[in-house]
Amino acid sequence: MTGFGHGVADGVGGRVSVEIRSVNHRFLDLKLRGAPSAAIEDLMGAKVRERVERGSVTVGLRVDRGGSSAGAQLDPAAARRAYDELLALTAALNLPRPTLADVLKVPGVIAEGAADSADLVEPTTRALGLALDELCAHRAAEGQALVADLTVRVATLRGLVDGLSAAAVEAAPIIAARLRERLDKLVTGIAPERLAQEVAMLVDRADVTEEMVRARTHVDAIAAALAAPPAAVGRRLDFLLQELGREVNTTGAKSATAAISSQVVQAKAELEKMREQVQNLE
Repeated sequence: MTGFGHGVADGVGGRVSVEIRSVNHRFLDLKLRGAPSAAIEDLMGAKVRERVERGSVTVGLRVDRGGSSAGAQLDPAAARRAYDELLALTAALNLPRPTLADVLKVPGVIAEGAADSADLVEPTTRALGLALDELCAHRAAEGQALVADLTVRVATLRGLVDGLSAAAVEAAPIIAARLRERLDKLVTGIAPERLAQEVAMLVDRADVTEEMVRARTHVDAIAAALAAPPAAVGRRLDFLLQELGREVNTTGAKSATAAISSQVVQAKAELEKMREQVQNLE
């Protein structure tokens, strides 16, 4: 599902701005950018996962410290060690003595302090919450539109399953006559009673009553999921549509008549349209 969210919050550590963007994805693909520490990144990931289950989601965080140097602390001990090491290296290589700029470039000399990251937890939480509120509102509006479309398609699908069931009932005598004709051509001298038994067995194997019962159950479950209060139903609908497609395919394979084949083609086309929509639904 697609959406956008933005949030800003001020705190002791500075002003935190968060932007979230999401596009359609079958699973949750989360990308976190701009976190000043591993702790803040873990916080961002946990908060997003609490409210988002599907989608390719990108979260960007920016910290404005208002010109304060609180976030860029100098570690004197690290600076001294870096200078001594650079001095020894330049002497060994017969190079000019290191400058302060050279020392400051060494990783660890200037770093975010643990206290600074802790100061950012509260504003990050608030800014991220505001961004998630906006994102989820956008996604909810899109979800309502998708549910409305899927509800109409479920009604169409229910009619197709009913038509398929009726066609299967009408197909039984047609299949029996077709089998009897083929057996008459292939087998001679068989007793009529034996022929009738063989035909009855083959017709029974072509019976799709169980498939139709399961298909109706799946349609009812899809309709119930769409009618329920807003919740994450995308993966459940994925599964139900997959199982419904399995029943439709089995019906087409077991009872192959022109009427059934026509209904199967229509049902599979409608299922494919629904699958495409469900991929976008959380």
